Amino acid sequence: MTVRVGIIGASGFTGAELLRLLAGHPDLELVVATGDSQAGNRVADLYPSLAVAYPDLVFAENRAGLADDHELDLVFCGLPHGTSQAIVPGLLDGRRTVVDLAADFRLKDASLYPQWYGEEHTVPELLADSVYGLPELFREELVGAKLIATPGCYVTTATLALAPLLAAGLVEPTGIIVDAASGVSGAGRAPKATTTFNAVDEDFTAYGVLDHRHTPEIEQNLTHAAGEPAQVLFTPHLAPMNRGILATCYARPTRAVTTESLRVTLHDAYDPEPFVVVRESSPSTKATLGSQQVHVTAFADERTGWVVAIAALDNLTKGASGGAIQAANVALGLDETAGLPLVGLYP
Repeated sequence: MTVRVGIIGASGFTGAELLRLLAGHPDLELVVATGDSQAGNRVADLYPSLAVAYPDLVFAENRAGLADDHELDLVFCGLPHGTSQAIVPGLLDGRRTVVDLAADFRLKDASLYPQWYGEEHTVPELLADSVYGLPELFREELVGAKLIATPGCYVTTATLALAPLLAAGLVEPTGIIVDAASGVSGAGRAPKATTTFNAVDEDFTAYGVLDHRHTPEIEQNLTHAAGEPAQVLFTPHLAPMNRGILATCYARPTRAVTTESLRVTLHDAYDPEPFVVVRESSPSTKATLGSQQVHVTAFADERTGWVVAIAALDNLTKGASGGAIQAANVALGLDETAGLPLVGLYP
């Protein structure tokens, strides 16, 4: 089965990661990649790491009818938040699968978009049709899905750390604290004063304190897992590394728990999963670098009464582009692991 694939917005870091992963996918054939700011330029000139796989590929300019003209079966949208709402409706034809890597279709409650993203949602009727692209929680819903919303990278990490504990009723769904740190690639390719080498090197800083836009998405997932409303205090941090996310999550237990009982719950949830590894030691971002792996663990602190759940992943692979491909594989009935690296780079 060969699936004809296009990427709209391929010049950013998530687009480059999609190109890298698609180059090794046995069933997905890249047909066209757009990048309006780079239209007419070779992919290999912007990203020399892709030169062997795409020596002659040129970034195209996005236009109406592009997906139809190229007879695309699958479209990945790697556009800035808020942009996909204007494009996705024209891509949905009842046959084609569209995977959006932005936040435009992640939240089910349209009223949350003005509060957290500063704008009304322009096509709220599509929110009910979108399927959240995290197979570990929504695998059955993804089968045959035509519109997929890929999770945020922070959200994937926090969700996978906490969801099994909430689903088992071991921790309270409110009063949860998520402290997470991301590599600088999570801020995108466009230069910013706060993400230059001089600003980031030898620095570690919190940002988006109390109002980061991933907060309602984390709460939406944890509410789904718990079966009752969840509330999270989420604080992201920028770390001086290229890739990776480490989320340290704190929750109050609902009853007596031990580190062993928490990890048994994680093993029950994740041992059947192809990409999630339950560790005894604390996970590290380096161990997941360049792979689809997620490393999780949990501890019970008898002294303070807190449960600590920790997860690490690569924010561009499992946290974005790899997650998008994994969800697309499920939707299309392909091998879920196809084209996705199981082993990380080390050192």
